[in-house]
Amino acid sequence: MIEVENFERTIANYFTAPFAIATDCCTHAIELCLRYLEPKKVTCPKQTYLSVPMTFMKLNLDWAFNDYNWKDYYYIGNTNIIDAAVYWKQTGYIKDSLMCLSFQYKKHLKLGRGGMILLDDPVAYKQLTKMRYDGRESNIPWIEQDIDILGYHYYMTPETANLGLERFKEIKDIEPKRWTNDDYPDLSKMKVFDAIK
Repeated sequence: MIEVENFERTIANYFTAPFAIATDCCTHAIELCLRYLEPKKVTCPKQTYLSVPMTFMKLNLDWAFNDYNWKDYYYIGNTNIIDAAVYWKQTGYIKDSLMCLSFQYKKHLKLGRGGMILLDDPVAYKQLTKMRYDGRESNIPWIEQDIDILGYHYYMTPETANLGLERFKEIKDIEPKRWTNDDYPDLSKMKVFDAIK
């Protein structure tokens, strides 16, 4: 998966993050980080994308909404996970974080689907890299491995990575849209989240 590694290196260098892990979407990037950290309680802003609190529900986490007014990105409460789905900034990596990016069609780097985790922790990098790829090392046939960690089928395809490398050249110097919580509705008013009220 040399294409995926090249794309990871390109985005890591742009953001000046030591490591990058490409995933099939930002929601799964966040989920992998939550599974890795195993936090006891988490929070997110009332105004964010639906999949964030839905992931909390999927993982059976103790969670709540907060009234945080954010711009560009926000931390998932009680973790070092950053929902940076709408964030695009050269040298923008924030030290000691698990920064989750999105390449969905409304984002600055539009691939239709895709995500990435930027990080600086080599231990987390090794674990999360395996977790996103069914618990396996990507450079060894899986039947030759003794899989030692529960993994998920959340990897980015080489085709998506190639598209990312092509489109990156086109958009890297273009000023991105700036996003805030005001770009999202108040999720706490939606019926699906009634149980936490």
